[in-house]
Amino acid sequence: MVTVVATELMKAMTRLRARLRIESAPIGRSWTWSQLTTLTRIIEHGASSITDLAQAEHMRRQSMTETIAAMEEGGLVRSERDPGDGRKRLIVATADGERLARQIPEARLAWLTAVFDEVLDVDEVDTILRAVRIISRIADIEGATCVRALDAVRRRGVPGREIANTDVDNKK
Repeated sequence: MVTVVATELMKAMTRLRARLRIESAPIGRSWTWSQLTTLTRIIEHGASSITDLAQAEHMRRQSMTETIAAMEEGGLVRSERDPGDGRKRLIVATADGERLARQIPEARLAWLTAVFDEVLDVDEVDTILRAVRIISRIADIEGATCVRALDAVRRRGVPGREIANTDVDNKK
């Protein structure tokens, strides 16, 4: 039963995330998920080198270079000299990039709000609120509970996937 619920939750979350991406896609240009997450990182963390962005986004430097080139071409970011080392270049968001980064969450919220208002009844919205609290609690699990969960997965095994020992293992 628990495995079925976990599987259905993952499927539903994946479908909702995909739908939110579709509903918030900017008109006239289709930005990739990688480009949008990179833009958000630049805005939240400030000017960054391509190498630092690639590491933070778990990408190869070459892939990040291509991501940044498309974003520069689209006017979302620009490259500036690093004031601390003139040989280096830093990537910064443009005003258009910052505007786009604000519009996407607003579009997602507007779509979800419209769906809640037009499609769901009060009890369904209340059920979603309760589920959100539970899902948030799951997302915040740390420490001993996380270790026990990883141990259970290791004992049970996940076909086709090895779970590596992590620093969490050393905290037992």
